[in-house]
Amino acid sequence: MTAATSNAPSREEQVKALQKREARRRRLPLLPALIFTILITQIPFVMSLYYSFTDWTVTPPSPRTWTGISNYTDAFTNSFFREAAVTSIVMTVSSVLLSVILGTGVALLLDRKFFGQGFVRTLIITPFLVMPVVAGLVWKNQMFSAAFGVINWLLEAVGLEAVEFASKYPRWSIVAVLVWQWTPFMMLIILAGLQGQPASVLEAAKVDGATPRATFFQITLPHLRPYLELGVLLGSIYLIQVFDHIVVMTGGGPGSTNVPYFVNQRSIGGGWRFGSASAFSILVVIATIFIATFGLRVLSGLLEGEEP
Repeated sequence: MTAATSNAPSREEQVKALQKREARRRRLPLLPALIFTILITQIPFVMSLYYSFTDWTVTPPSPRTWTGISNYTDAFTNSFFREAAVTSIVMTVSSVLLSVILGTGVALLLDRKFFGQGFVRTLIITPFLVMPVVAGLVWKNQMFSAAFGVINWLLEAVGLEAVEFASKYPRWSIVAVLVWQWTPFMMLIILAGLQGQPASVLEAAKVDGATPRATFFQITLPHLRPYLELGVLLGSIYLIQVFDHIVVMTGGGPGSTNVPYFVNQRSIGGGWRFGSASAFSILVVIATIFIATFGLRVLSGLLEGEEP
């Protein structure tokens, strides 16, 4: 009797076993969706990984031959790929930083009560909701055009010559459109941080005679640090993949070809060299994973309410 009692599971063990069964039961309905997600995401990735180790050209048709890591070594010796990588870095860093700075300024202006506050916020968010292709076409034809553009109309009004911005300054024209679209996104993140500030701390600083400048740099900015980091990281993850704006504004002309557009050129865009294009794509995925991992850590700390 004593031996049977000693071998019986304790109440704590029974509770843990019941919790495990309940967890498995709740996860079971999600299993088909999980399997489907794995199939449509990981199988293409595995196939791309395999192709990246081969020399495969579709036009003219040629058999796939195993080349090992030669496609990856070529990526670091290919001058066009290096130029595309530099363009991606410049466009991403410039767009993200300018969007964060402008978004912070707009958020500070909107972080107060005024008539029509909701309408103004909705109006400012609108650029972020515009499709990338539409945004590129609108800016190219209605803003940057030397014949019909609003910017050139203003330049000519003050006696300056018209400039075909998309042709003469392709990289910075694309950056301008990206900043226009992503500033509202950054504004929303920063505005959420501003509205989460403890009112008692701001009131105490005001009573102690702190100037608005000192309050911003010593209280508000440290409080906004995780929100700023989150905006920078999310913006970097998305903007490093810019493709639509380049297609409709410059067609990948000199100075505007980034890595995604370069990969398209090497594959379905006319190069048909799927082996090297797959290797370049894998390198971009690896870089994006590092950024996303760091971004998720920042996001976890933000959701836990940790202040830096």
